[in-house]
Amino acid sequence: MKNKIIWLLWIILVLPSVGKAQYKPINIALFNPIQIFPEGNSIEGIRINLIYGRNIAMTGLDWGFVNDVGSGGFNGVQLGFANISDGNVVGWQDGLLNISKNNVKGFQSGWYNSGGHVSGFQLGLVNYAESLYGLQIGILNIIKTGGQFPAFPIINWSF
Repeated sequence: MKNKIIWLLWIILVLPSVGKAQYKPINIALFNPIQIFPEGNSIEGIRINLIYGRNIAMTGLDWGFVNDVGSGGFNGVQLGFANISDGNVVGWQDGLLNISKNNVKGFQSGWYNSGGHVSGFQLGLVNYAESLYGLQIGILNIIKTGGQFPAFPIINWSF
C-alpha cells in the first residue's frame, strides 16, 4: 500500500514536470530565499508559503501568508493574507490583500482587490481596476477608465 501511495504521488507531482527542468511540482517556503526552489524557478503544482514565498511563475494551488509571483504570472487559486502578482492572474485570488500589477481574468475576493485590466468579478471592501469588463461589489469600487462610474459605492460595472 505504501509503495502505491508513493507511486501515485510521483505520478501526480513529478511526472508532469519531467522534461521541463525550470518547472518544479512543489515548493515550500519559510520566507524568500529560504525555500526549496529559488525564486527563479516556476512552480506547477502546490506552493506553501509559511511566511513569504516568491517564484517567477506559479500554476496550481498557492497557499500561505504572503504569496508573491513574478512577471511569469499566476494561474490557479491563491489563498493567503496577501496575494501579489507582477504578471497576469488567471483564476481566483482570495485574501485580505489581492494585487495583480497586470491583468486579472477571474475572481478576486478580499478587503482590497486591485488589477490592471480586470475581466471578471471583484468582491471586497475596496476594489480597483485600471479597466474592467465585469462587476465590482464593495464599499468603494473604482474603475480608472471605461467604467459605468469612475468610483461608486456598493456596485460598479463595465460591459
